Amino acid sequence: MLGQLVDRLRQRTGTATAPMRDLRIGIVGAGLGGVGMAIQLLEHGMRDITIFEKADDVGGVWRDNTYPDAGCDVPSHLYSYSFERRADWTRRFPKQPEILDYVRDCVRKYHLDERLQLGTEIVAAEWDEDAARWTLTTAAGATHTFDAVIWGLGQLNRPKWPEIEGLDTFEGTIFHSARWNHDHDLTGDRIAVIGNGASAVQFVPPVAEKAARLYQFQRAPNWFLPKPDAVFSAAEIRRFERVPGLDLLYRTRLYAGFESKWVALRSGSRVAEVARELSTAHITKHVPDPELRAKLIPDYPVGCKRILISDNYLQTLCRDDVEVIDDPIVRVEPHAVVTGDGSRREVDTIIVATGFATTDFLAPVEISGAQGRKLEDVWADGARAYEGIAVPGFPNSFILYGPNTNLNHNSIIFMLEAQYRWILGAVAELRKGARTIDVRAGAARRYDERIQRELQQTAFAADCHSWYKTASGRITNNWPGPTLRYWFDTRRFRRGDLVIE
Repeated sequence: MLGQLVDRLRQRTGTATAPMRDLRIGIVGAGLGGVGMAIQLLEHGMRDITIFEKADDVGGVWRDNTYPDAGCDVPSHLYSYSFERRADWTRRFPKQPEILDYVRDCVRKYHLDERLQLGTEIVAAEWDEDAARWTLTTAAGATHTFDAVIWGLGQLNRPKWPEIEGLDTFEGTIFHSARWNHDHDLTGDRIAVIGNGASAVQFVPPVAEKAARLYQFQRAPNWFLPKPDAVFSAAEIRRFERVPGLDLLYRTRLYAGFESKWVALRSGSRVAEVARELSTAHITKHVPDPELRAKLIPDYPVGCKRILISDNYLQTLCRDDVEVIDDPIVRVEPHAVVTGDGSRREVDTIIVATGFATTDFLAPVEISGAQGRKLEDVWADGARAYEGIAVPGFPNSFILYGPNTNLNHNSIIFMLEAQYRWILGAVAELRKGARTIDVRAGAARRYDERIQRELQQTAFAADCHSWYKTASGRITNNWPGPTLRYWFDTRRFRRGDLVIE
């Protein structure tokens, strides 16, 4: 009613706004990033939206990672959209099935299924300068044109396999943790777990319960902190449901607590030293054997690699039927894993838990921008993007969870929602009549130089092997400071940094 009244007054006074033009918008990826973006576009009047998803279901990383005890290291009320909060989360830290159900519920509530093309992989994208449109090509050869494209492929969507001699000759059962083989019964198996990151920390305890023997192969140890998980009681859930704003207050408190931890990631800070002491004490408490403990305490700063939280992994490593091996694997034989010291351990199953190809953003899609420039060539020495969202020479193309927007201390949902706001600003310019929106090369360069300079003051730049860096050592994944800084950076649509035709 109020909006109609304002429009009538504008018409009578000659100040009516120009009609907003319709846009065709393509979203690639139906994980949390793409689904949330689609909801926000719908809430802001967009209707011609198509969401492409290569799999047969939504959910992204939470659809793919179904290993035992898979879950999130961010609390439930914080790892969800601020515009679609839930009061009935069953536990403090959500497990994979509940997160996947949340994404599916959002899809149903906002009728996104009408705009979804499941089982449709986008393999190429080409910018037409004359038409000012993107053409997306599917694996089946079909083409679709859009005024703007939003990439929601994420950073953790392509499993990475280790380069180990003879891995393909193994005659037992072998699979990646992100493609769990639920048909294989692990009971009584001798199991080799290659990799000891966030996924392994979650599935090793339940797998060890079934195995006859479990070998945990680690390249480098991790810093650990306790995981204060618990099931919400029925009374707690009722309070969240019945007391107005209680869930928002709880979410805000969680956010503030996690945000305060970013100081621990600053090189040489006193808080970083305290974090190191706390983590060392946590490891010492749960690993009484000094020989084993020596293998598990890192020699790099807290935060250089992802900080892991667990209350049962360290205890599992102390079992008599579990062995931690930090000697490098030199080869895999048909029935065994051989390490550098010549030891040969016979195994029935190998579970590869070596993470994802995180620094190859938007791969393997072949993306051609203005003047036919290939994105893979532009990013030959590492991915970079203005605000983590836009790349010069690729107009009307926006990235979610792009370069240097990952976190080691807070919820990525907060970062995504900041990106939604920025992209909505760009879309508004296009709807008002702009033909193209591109970022100025100078603005993008200055932004990247600032981010890389600030990253050198963090633990991410320390000497350790992590998925935050390229092989050359460039930090392409992480954000260097508090999330509030990113919110501040993206809150305004800085037209001076952009080329708007």
